[in-house]
Amino acid sequence: MLTFTQAAVLGLLQGVTELFPISSLGHSVLVPQLLGWHIDQATPQFVAFVTATHLATAFVLLGFFWSEWVLIVGGIFRSLYRREVSEEDSYAKLGWLLVVGTIPAGLIGILFQSQLVTLFAAGLVVAIALCLNGVMLFVADALRKRSAVTVPHEQALANLTYFQAAFIGVAQSIALVPGLSRTGAAMTGGLISGLSHENAARFSFLLATPIIFAAGVLNIPDLFSAGSAYLGATAVGFICAGAAAYVSVRFLTRYFKTRTLLPFAAYCVIAGLVSLAFLVR
Repeated sequence: MLTFTQAAVLGLLQGVTELFPISSLGHSVLVPQLLGWHIDQATPQFVAFVTATHLATAFVLLGFFWSEWVLIVGGIFRSLYRREVSEEDSYAKLGWLLVVGTIPAGLIGILFQSQLVTLFAAGLVVAIALCLNGVMLFVADALRKRSAVTVPHEQALANLTYFQAAFIGVAQSIALVPGLSRTGAAMTGGLISGLSHENAARFSFLLATPIIFAAGVLNIPDLFSAGSAYLGATAVGFICAGAAAYVSVRFLTRYFKTRTLLPFAAYCVIAGLVSLAFLVR
């Protein structure tokens, strides 16, 4: 069982850490253990609660980028009608890049869902993964391809190849392991593919929306298997996650115009080491 206070804390935490490249799943696993909360994190109901808070973030992302999604969906239908994806049609190309990027995480999530759920209670594994997430972010900044060419967001993203989109999708899929950040992994793939920090973050946020909605469809029914026990707490967590996600996406879309991943990398390594020290004592 979750209290409303616990649900609010986890919801606020998820809304921030899902979009910041510091692993929302990792924090959702570690914080209850570090605070001594007696929660069975491996139950389908807790996993569904976490999914519901992610779903709140997806709704926020959909609303925040609504005008772009309208153009992207229109571009996909336009390409289907014409039976081709024109290189001049940036939004059609971007739409199919997002489709390609979504497939890897979807397949891996479906094939290994039961194995991945067991990691929700493995605090030591998650702490180590959080440290590795920090290392990944350091490496991503070091390998970033620098470009002085400035083009509109949609054109910069549409210039990706389908192979690069698939690569970013595969990178995103490692975040199914708690402690590894979906935003951080997707941005790493984007930076290696030549995107700026701003455009890598933007592609990551767009890519997150369909995969989180898909996860919600798969896991939300588990909430009802325990009757009404989790529904009230889930509603509280959902609202708090949505509010935190809105503030986070507004901040990060401005932050990455001029800043890098390095502060988040340092945080992940420090937080992971502190968690390890606490859990093994």
